[in-house]
Amino acid sequence: MQLFLEKNNTKLLKKFLPLLLFLVISFLNAQNATIKGVVKNTYKKPIEGATVSYLNNGVTTNNKGEFVLIIPANKEISVLINHISYKTLEKKFNLPSNKTFRYYPILEIKIEEIDEVLVKDRKKNAEGIFTVKPEDITKIPSANNGVENILMTLAGVNNNNELSTQYNVRGGNFDENLVYVNGIEVYRPFLVRSGQQEGLSFVNSDLIQNIQFSAGGFQAKYGDKMSSVLDITYKTPKKFEADFNASLLGASASIGGTLLNNKLSALLGIRYRDNSLFVNSKNVETNYNPSFIDVQNFLSYQVNSKFKIDFLGNIAINNYNYIPSTRRTKFGTLSNPLELIVYYEGQEKDKFKTLFGALKGNYQVYKNLTISLTTTAYSSIEEEYYDILASYNLGVVNNDFSSNNFGEVEFSENIGSQLNHARNDLDALVYNSEIKTTYKKNKLQLDFGIKFQQEDIKDRIKEWEVIDSLGFNVRPPHHNTNNQPYEPFTGEITPYQHINSQNHIKIDRLVWFAQLGNISNWKNHKIWYNFGIRSHNWNVNGSDIETANQIIYSLRGQFAIQPNWKKDMLFRISGGMYNQPPFYKELRDAEGIIHPKVDAQKSLQLVLGNDLSFKLWNRPFKLVSEIYFKSLTNVNTYTVDNVRIRYSATNNAKAYATGIDIRLNGEFVPGTESWVSIGLLKTEENSNNLGYISRPTDQRFKFGMLFQDYVPNIPNIKMYLNLVYNTGVPGGSPSYANAYNYQNRLNDYKRADIGISYVFIDAKNQYNTGWLKSFKELSVGFEIFNMFDVQNSITNTWVRDAYSKQFYGIPNYMTQRVLNLKFNVKF
Repeated sequence: MQLFLEKNNTKLLKKFLPLLLFLVISFLNAQNATIKGVVKNTYKKPIEGATVSYLNNGVTTNNKGEFVLIIPANKEISVLINHISYKTLEKKFNLPSNKTFRYYPILEIKIEEIDEVLVKDRKKNAEGIFTVKPEDITKIPSANNGVENILMTLAGVNNNNELSTQYNVRGGNFDENLVYVNGIEVYRPFLVRSGQQEGLSFVNSDLIQNIQFSAGGFQAKYGDKMSSVLDITYKTPKKFEADFNASLLGASASIGGTLLNNKLSALLGIRYRDNSLFVNSKNVETNYNPSFIDVQNFLSYQVNSKFKIDFLGNIAINNYNYIPSTRRTKFGTLSNPLELIVYYEGQEKDKFKTLFGALKGNYQVYKNLTISLTTTAYSSIEEEYYDILASYNLGVVNNDFSSNNFGEVEFSENIGSQLNHARNDLDALVYNSEIKTTYKKNKLQLDFGIKFQQEDIKDRIKEWEVIDSLGFNVRPPHHNTNNQPYEPFTGEITPYQHINSQNHIKIDRLVWFAQLGNISNWKNHKIWYNFGIRSHNWNVNGSDIETANQIIYSLRGQFAIQPNWKKDMLFRISGGMYNQPPFYKELRDAEGIIHPKVDAQKSLQLVLGNDLSFKLWNRPFKLVSEIYFKSLTNVNTYTVDNVRIRYSATNNAKAYATGIDIRLNGEFVPGTESWVSIGLLKTEENSNNLGYISRPTDQRFKFGMLFQDYVPNIPNIKMYLNLVYNTGVPGGSPSYANAYNYQNRLNDYKRADIGISYVFIDAKNQYNTGWLKSFKELSVGFEIFNMFDVQNSITNTWVRDAYSKQFYGIPNYMTQRVLNLKFNVKF
């Protein structure tokens, strides 16, 4: 009987189970409603990839713009329709159970289209100026979070040291770049030898309003340097604003607002930087305690409708305490692998203190005429003290793949040691006064300026290096030899390298310029042009040196035309004379001796450029191409060790630089701007008519890419990818080596940094209610630096094998893969 009942129950369950499921589904559907429709733009074209959502539930439109969204019934629901390229649309629904509603939303294109920016920036394009959005600076992943990070993704701008904010432009070195903040030239420290000592760039990214950069062929109104101009304008806040950023590398905060009935605008920024995260990732075990602190403020007081006073102040204190412990570096080949093992004693303590102040008055005489007077003072007090003893062993590494000890040192012997000592002090004071006038009438503009500057520099260099090999002192290179061991050496025992000098010099400069610019039409074509002249007179005098006085003149010009064609194109040509009078570093040779009669390095430049704006995938793109040539005379040759430049303090060479820069930027992903850059460069020099050889900055090929993306279904998740590939430059040679005998190149530089952030709030997504309404921006994320963990080297450490008398160049590798967490909030 029981078996019979069980069989009947099973039959009944199978019979009524479909009916039961149908009733359950019908009940659930009765609690919901359905919204169907097509999302289109104002041109009635369907939008693919738009998100239609409520709370945490949503769907994405297909390639026809169609969507189906299930929402709760009998309840007011706010549905959001958003797309990265369009304004967000919000619609409220309250539908009865089991109701299907047809909805066809229309999305409007966002105001900040790249097309509009291209029209506004046409004058800057004609002047060969690249502009950057300030809000993108903090988003781009890089070891140094600043405006220089974006510049290094451009063709023609190179740097193989991620810990440095310095950059080379089209074959020039670090000292050939102009940097202005609110029209005031700023400087970098003199004694910095390595990127990990630099700390912070002068430019505070949190305070920036406009960024303009020219890689060559710039106008006469800019200064006397040969490579590039970076022109920064700080914000003048009109209401309260605050910004805070924090990561494992440090923190920054800024605050701005108005006072005194809105007549005074004030902006204050504070930054702290700690490079321990990077230095500890290198192959040297250290006790590293850096402290890089920077405080800047910008005040602007509107006295009346015609007169305004601005003040820019900066205090930067960099303390660099470095106690190396051990180092292990493997190098060589597969057939002959070697390992360097170094044991250190001693430490390095460096201090860099910088004070900067600038006061500027701007008076509008009448509608077309403006006069400004600027007075600035710059003080840098620098100390470089170290005593480091390095005892090193050179080991033979086991290269037998079948061995259990593969990769380990099998045999190691004591090779020697070296002791490095330095007590270097520098006190630099630079102050100047400048008057500028600007006259405008219609589209004609005339600029004139005159500046007097004085530089007072006190410098003491005391540094030496002693090398010991198996108990014997190694004499300096190029020393006089004798027939040892048959004849004993009776000469004085001297360090391998030794510099002992003390200098005190003053340089007075008188500089003036005049420039005329105009915008007009030729037939149906639009043209821009400007031309100008500069004069620079300088006098060098000081203790125990011969006084020298020199003067140079420079002519420069630019011309651009936008033809009245169907294609949106612009052609430009610029160039002229770009002469660079020597600063203190260029007057001092490798032995610390001052040569006051060093002449200005002279450069004749020609730049041909073309801008092509076009549509691709119905999105705006722009292709920028430039060909350039530089002919240099009176060249002051130099060597580069990490970021320290040592000049020969002579004008005994000539050189040239030529290349092509190409950049394609646009919306590779809808609503985001990315770019790809390719640069080809060749630069050579000829010293004393010995023939042309590659210059230290001969970076033959450059590839850079800045790519932005987001998750389609979750557009608040942003991704930023920064890729750089540079071919190797000549370098890594000992400082005393003859460049004509040593033209080896460092390995290619390859680096990829990625950052992923979740953006809770930004300019495009604001909240009117709730606790998030107080924020303008809020995001958290992480960054992976050197994502593929590539070993890049910047210099070599040279050790001597006592038996073979051979020197080995052991690469000094840059940072390894590093993870960084970051947080950003703006009020």
